[in-house]
Amino acid sequence: MTTVKLPRPLVNQLLQQAQQSPQLEVCGLISARDGRPQRCYPVMNAAADNAHRFEMEPGSQIEALRQIREQGEQLFAIYHSHPDTPPLPSELDRQHTEYPQALRLIISLNTEGVLEMRGYALEEQALQPVELELE
Repeated sequence: MTTVKLPRPLVNQLLQQAQQSPQLEVCGLISARDGRPQRCYPVMNAAADNAHRFEMEPGSQIEALRQIREQGEQLFAIYHSHPDTPPLPSELDRQHTEYPQALRLIISLNTEGVLEMRGYALEEQALQPVELELE
C-alpha cells in the first residue's frame, strides 16, 4: 500500500472547515509543489442543503485550479467530507475521474467531531486505498 505524508497544518485546516459546516459536505483541492502538499483551496459545494453528496460547483472548482496554476503548484488531491456516513468512497467518488493523477481524501466527522481521513488513488479505473501519515 502506498503511503502519503500530509503536513499537520494542512490537515488542521481541513478539520476546521469540516467543523464549521458539520451538516454539509466540505470539498476542495489540495495543491503541491515538488510533490509535497502545500495548501487547500476550498470549493463551493453544489449539493442542496439537505443533500449529502459530493459535487463541486464547477465555477468554484475552475477558480481553485486557476489559483493553483498561478502559484506554480500542481493539483495533488481532491478532498471532501461525508458528515453522516463512513469515510468510504461512494459510487460517485469512483466515477469522479476527471483528474486521475489526484489523490482522493475522504473525511468523516461522524465520530463526535473526531476527524477520520481515508485516502484513495485511482488505479486502473478503481480507487485503491492509500495510507495517510501526518508529518
